[in-house]
Formats: sequence, C-alpha cells, structure tokens
Amino acid sequence: MTQDVEMAEPQAAAAAAPTNSVCSATASSTLQHLKEIAALIESGAYAKEVRRIVRAVRLTMMLRRKLRAPVIASFLNFVLPPVSEAHSRLSSYLSKEDEHDMDVDTATSAGQVPFKYSLPELEVYCYLLVLIFLIDQKRYEEAKACSSASIARLKNMNRRTVDILASRLYFYYSYSYELTNSLAEIRGTLLALHRMATLRHDELGQETLLNLLLRNYLHYNLYDQAEKLRSKAPRFEAHSNQQFCRYLFYLGKIRTIQLEYTDAKESLLQAARKAPVGARGFRIQCNKWAVIVRLLLGEIPERTVFMQKGMKKALTPYFELTNAVRIGDLELFRTVAEKFAGTFSSDRTHNLIVRLRHNVIRTGLRNISISYSRISLADVARKLRLDSDNPVADAESIVAKAIRDGAIDATIDHANGWMLSKETGDVYSTNEPQIAFNSRIAFCLNMHNEAVRALKFPPNSHREKESAEKRRERQQQEQELAKHIAEEEDDEF
Repeated sequence: MTQDVEMAEPQAAAAAAPTNSVCSATASSTLQHLKEIAALIESGAYAKEVRRIVRAVRLTMMLRRKLRAPVIASFLNFVLPPVSEAHSRLSSYLSKEDEHDMDVDTATSAGQVPFKYSLPELEVYCYLLVLIFLIDQKRYEEAKACSSASIARLKNMNRRTVDILASRLYFYYSYSYELTNSLAEIRGTLLALHRMATLRHDELGQETLLNLLLRNYLHYNLYDQAEKLRSKAPRFEAHSNQQFCRYLFYLGKIRTIQLEYTDAKESLLQAARKAPVGARGFRIQCNKWAVIVRLLLGEIPERTVFMQKGMKKALTPYFELTNAVRIGDLELFRTVAEKFAGTFSSDRTHNLIVRLRHNVIRTGLRNISISYSRISLADVARKLRLDSDNPVADAESIVAKAIRDGAIDATIDHANGWMLSKETGDVYSTNEPQIAFNSRIAFCLNMHNEAVRALKFPPNSHREKESAEKRRERQQQEQELAKHIAEEEDDEF
C-alpha cells in the first residue's frame, strides 16, 4: 500500500506536465498573435490606412476568449515603455497570478525587438485590450476606472487612425457603466465627446456616440430628450452598418412611444433586415417591437415571423398575444398578458400591450359585425366580455366610436338597443387594393434607390482602360474587402 501511494505522486506530476505545457503553448500562441496585431496597427498608423486598424480590431475579437492576465502583461511590456504612465496604470489592473506562465511567454518572445516608443494607436489599443479583459472577467468597477482613464487620454488625440479604436472604447465605456446600472453618471461626458467628435469631423465617433446617448436616454425612458437630440444631431452618410442598425432600432422605439406607428414599423423592419445573421439577440428585439407596432396598426404578422430559426422560443409570448388579437378575444388577451407579464416588463413593451386592449375590442367588434346583421348591444357586451359596471352603455360607446373611425360599417338603433350591420361590399370597390399596391411599390423603389447608392466604382473607370492583370488584382482586393466586411458584421454585434 505504501508503494502505491509513493507511485501515485510521480504519476500525478507526469499527468500535470502535459497540461501545463499545453497552457503555456496556448499563451505563447496568443501573445504571438497580439504582437502581429500590434505590427498591423503600426503599419496602418504609418501608412494612414484605416482598413488595417479595422482588421486589427476584428482579429482581437477573435482572440477575446483566449486572453489571460499574464499574456496581456507580457504584451504591455512588449508594446509600451516600462516607465510610461499608461504601462503602470494598465499593469495595475492585471492580477499577479500565473507568474510562471508570464516567464515562459517572456522567454519565448525574447528574440523579438520591442517597440522603441509607443504610438498613440498602440496605446489606445492597449487600453481597449485591458478593458475587454476586465469586462469578460466581470470586474466591472475596475473596468469603469480603466474606461474613464482611456476616455481622458482620448481627449488629447486627434488622429483619423485612432477613430476606429476610439469608437470601440466609447462603446465599452458606456457598457461598463451600464453593467453597474450607473449610466446617468456619464451622460454629460458622452455629450461632450459627441461635441468633440463633431468638431474633429470624426463621423464614426459621432455615429457611435449618438447611439450611446440615445440608449442612455431610452434606458431611463427619456423619450422626449432622445428625440430632441436625434432631430438636432448632424446628418451624414452612415459609415458603419452596425451603428446604422442600432440607430434605426432606437428611432423605431421613439416613434412607437410617440404614436407614429407607420414610421416606427418601417424603421424596425429595416433594422431587422440590415442586421447581420449572427446578431440574433438584436434581431429578436427588433422583431418583438415590430410585432407590437404592426398589431397597433391593425395588422396581423405572418406566422413565418415567429418561426424564424433561433427565434421561436423568444417570440412565443408575442405569438400567443398575436393570436389573441387576431381572434378578438378580450379574456384570452388578459390571460396572455398576465401569463407573460414578466417577459413583457423585461422587454419594456408592457405599456404598449396595454394600448392593444382597444385593438382587441375593435377586432372582436369587427368579427361580430360580419357575423350578425342585427344584434343587441347587450349581446355585444357579452361577446366582448366587458366587465364594467354598465356594460351595455360601454358597448354602445365602443360601437359608436368604431363606426365613426370607419372600423365597421353599421348603424345603431338607440331606441331598441340594436347594432345594425350593413351588407358587406366588394373590397375591390374600395381604395384598399390601391393602398396595398402603393406600399409595395414604395418599398421596392426604396430598396432600388439604396442599392444604387451603395454601388462603388473604381476611380477614373471611364477615362482609362485597365489591363487584365490590374483587373484581376482589383477583383481580388474587392473580394478580400467584402469578406472582411462580412466577418466584421458578424463580430461586432
């Protein structure tokens, strides 16, 4: 028995050795990737090519799950001067664990020459790297301090190659405060940053900061302030598809609260269409609000909307709500609203669902008017399941309002207490087909105009003819650019 115990210790040490070697190899590989990203940022800064900075940010998001404190510490030692303020501040956020792994990484990279001086782009990138690591480790208070320090440093930089990194820092700055439920503290800072980005003609920063401000206002239900800011903000062509999708989503929410349902529906559906396929959570939110808006407009969404891949479970409460509105059953509507009250409150759509009660009553009344040529107001109140003190009087006022709004074609016999429905005419003799065709034609023309505006042509293509070799090279570059853009869209959401 003693020999077995003595043999177990070497076996455990031998089993742990491959694990440590694998971890060390992974850390060395991650550190090497970070150094390649730093070289990419350096070349992009010197050549003033923003596309290389974008590629560096995208590659960083791919390494996000592999980031460890020793790896980041070794990278900071490689990129930043040891005596710099940024190096000392960022190193203080990293734990002193796994010093053995840090020694391995440093020894592995001893043959490479560190940067002689720190570029502003590399310094901002280090802030971004540490901030992402702190958020992933759920160290939110330290993330708030790090993000505030990075924003203070950004105010002294005015370089176009920093704009891409700055827009990401703005996002994580707001996100770190949102995670600690203290968004109101940074509203003034965001407004100042937006003003600074406007003066510096940083359009990507303006896009990002405008969306962050709208999100900040909507988080506290300040819809009037959000609309005032949005209406007075500078207008320019969208530079980021992700930011444009967020802007359309926030615009749709503002329009919905302001009872402008037609504009809200257009914005929300456009945001859902333009969003990348990988942004499932964002598309789910867009579809939830779009379903509510369409119900408020008196439309019934198609079943395919609720059966989209990966969205069926999340949209189940709204599917049952749509079914209740379609039937016009007020009791079923109350049951669904109470059953999924928690979901509607977390989605912040509960107040909109309260507005739907009138639509449910109107739908039920329309079904009654189609089914009966003459029916007493008492029976109307009973079929609508009105639970007021005087249901007959309420039914009479509801019917009168529906007749005035044109929802039903009927008259009221006040003496006998009847609702007399007129004979249903041919729908093609009305303006409804024209309205439907007009909306479809407008949608197709809008899509065509957007496609034309999105076209890009090579410079001076009408003046000089390019050779076959140049054409192949240009086509290859365009394919690589399209691939990078597609990957970026999937990563950023």
